[in-house]
Amino acid sequence: MTVFITILVVLAFLGLVFAFYKMQQRHLKFSTRVFSALAVGILFGGGMQLLFGTTSKITTESIAWISIFGTGYVYLLQMLVIPLVFVSIVGAFTKMQVSQKLGKISFHVLATLLGTTALSALIGYGATVLFGLAGANFTQGAAETARIAEIATTQETVANLTIPEQILSFIPRNVFADFAGTRATSTIGVVIFAAFVGMAYLGVKKKAEKEAAFFAEMIDSLYKIVMRIVTLVLRLTPYGVMALMTKVLATSDFAAILNLGIFVVASYSALLVVLLLHALVLVINKINPLVYFKKAIPVLSFAFTSRSSAGALPMNIETQKTALGVDEATANFAASFGLSIGQNGCAGVYPAMLATIVAPTVGIDVFSLEFVLMLMAIVTISSFGVAGVGGGATFASLIVLGALNLPVAIVGLVISVEPLIDMARTAINVSDSMLAGVVTSQQIGELNHEILMDKQQVVEISKE
Repeated sequence: MTVFITILVVLAFLGLVFAFYKMQQRHLKFSTRVFSALAVGILFGGGMQLLFGTTSKITTESIAWISIFGTGYVYLLQMLVIPLVFVSIVGAFTKMQVSQKLGKISFHVLATLLGTTALSALIGYGATVLFGLAGANFTQGAAETARIAEIATTQETVANLTIPEQILSFIPRNVFADFAGTRATSTIGVVIFAAFVGMAYLGVKKKAEKEAAFFAEMIDSLYKIVMRIVTLVLRLTPYGVMALMTKVLATSDFAAILNLGIFVVASYSALLVVLLLHALVLVINKINPLVYFKKAIPVLSFAFTSRSSAGALPMNIETQKTALGVDEATANFAASFGLSIGQNGCAGVYPAMLATIVAPTVGIDVFSLEFVLMLMAIVTISSFGVAGVGGGATFASLIVLGALNLPVAIVGLVISVEPLIDMARTAINVSDSMLAGVVTSQQIGELNHEILMDKQQVVEISKE
């Protein structure tokens, strides 16, 4: 009987997949299909939990099959990270019209990404203290216990690294190994290597224009091929989102989520304040934040539902260029660097909150100026190398907690609400990389204000 019911559940899910396929054939708006898939996944997964429970054989076996769509989608997004980063950064160099501005672009992009990350850490700290979560205890169930054991293994890779050693770990010793993603910091390693390739191209361009032109044409062709692969993967977004949300709702312990309710509210409050910080930075740079957010909504909504900064990369670049008036080189730099450096949500707010929650349990005074400054510094440095696909926040948190000699079990205790918070964190990450592009382009005098203020210049996500 159990097998029969499991088959019926899987067939019902496949029926929903087919329904969304028919919606695609009828050319229903992409964003509408994604948000509909999000809602359907919540209802389907919630229904499974109410009918069968979180630990029943029916639920576990059904989710194993349904996860082919969800986990498979995530794997495909992860597949895209390294190629996207490499061709985008090298492409930024080949498309750069004035190489003298390279230093200014790099400086302003990094300054914006890292500066906002430091302030995001402060905001995360403030939210934790304001909501009374410093020293809070959370319930530990079976899922949390398993997650803590998993984290203990991961922690071993970063536990013995000092801050200087962490910085050295960013340098690619074997670029082929980094292209294969064998290290936790492989993404930043590829970023560094791609920057060296780009600078080498600029050097060759001065002495051998013919060879440089051939290389630029080759990179441009590779870029278009990679973007086409991105398009093919993004077509699967509604199915992946539906499967992921089904799993979250079917396997999450609602009691555990309620137990962590204050943490969720505190997290979303902190992330909302970070958005206000982004608005303030825009105002300081004489850019209308309302115009920015209106044009950024399609990309941010995709990031929210897909939970992948890497998946949003092509839309990120296109929105910066087409809707926000950012020059092409800056758009490529900001979007690509933002995948692995200074993610405000995953590498800023989140690790700062976890560190502040657990610090009092080992006798640290979280109200001391020394703790606050140390937290901001370590979070900012640790924000290098956080990949823009699921798991980056956990890695960043482990580095921060390890550097502060704090227990890492807290990372496992919040597993029940991790997907819920990760959606908003991802949107904040993407917003920060776009912010870096807009601000940098403004600072170097390349921002096209006519495009920025043109209400018709909006990138509508459509992957047919």
